[in-house]
Amino acid sequence: QVQLVESGGGLVQPGGSLRLSCAASGRTFSIYAMGWYRQAAGNERELVARETNDGITTYQDSVKGRFTISRDNAKDTVYLQMNSLKPEDTAVYYCNAVVFGPNEYWGQGTQVAVSS
Repeated sequence: QVQLVESGGGLVQPGGSLRLSCAASGRTFSIYAMGWYRQAAGNERELVARETNDGITTYQDSVKGRFTISRDNAKDTVYLQMNSLKPEDTAVYYCNAVVFGPNEYWGQGTQVAVSS
């Protein structure tokens, strides 16, 4: 089992920045990739960014150039630096971990609201 705990969400004005953090615990040695998904009201959950153990990163087109994913393997933590935030970035952001098996785990979610 892997447990994921997110932090860093909140309310920010358009053009502002936020940094999300997700700390993993448990069988972290089995993690292959970590990433972030988001779900806006009335929409399906969608991939925002993901990074594998090999350092391969994937971004949703709408966040390229604005968001940056990074991992601190020593701390079993993944971050999402979000810059130039737009109202359409408003959503609940979920941390995700993919483990060998395969299987995946989810955090509880953190709300990001972009509004003036």
